Amino acid sequence: QVQVVESGGGLVQPGGSLRLSCAASGSLFRLYRMGWYRQATGKQRELVAGITSMGSTNYADSVKGRFTISRDNGKNTVYLQMNSLKPEDTAVYYCNAFISNTREYWGQGTQVTVSS
Repeated sequence: QVQVVESGGGLVQPGGSLRLSCAASGSLFRLYRMGWYRQATGKQRELVAGITSMGSTNYADSVKGRFTISRDNGKNTVYLQMNSLKPEDTAVYYCNAFISNTREYWGQGTQVTVSS
């Protein structure tokens, strides 16, 4: 069992920044494919950004140029730096640790609210 814990959400004004953190347990963290997803009220959960074990990244079109995903394997942690936040970025953000088709783990989510 892999424990996944997000932190760093909160209330921020439009144009502001937040950094989310996700700590995942396990001695093989460096091999996990990690991702950030979000789910706004009344909408489906969507992929925001992903990072492979080799450090390759991918982003949703809506966040390209504003969000950056990174990982620190020494700390078993993945980050999501969010800049130029917009009200439409408001959602619960979830961290995902993908190990295999039968081993995938989710955090409990952290609320991000962008509002003036």
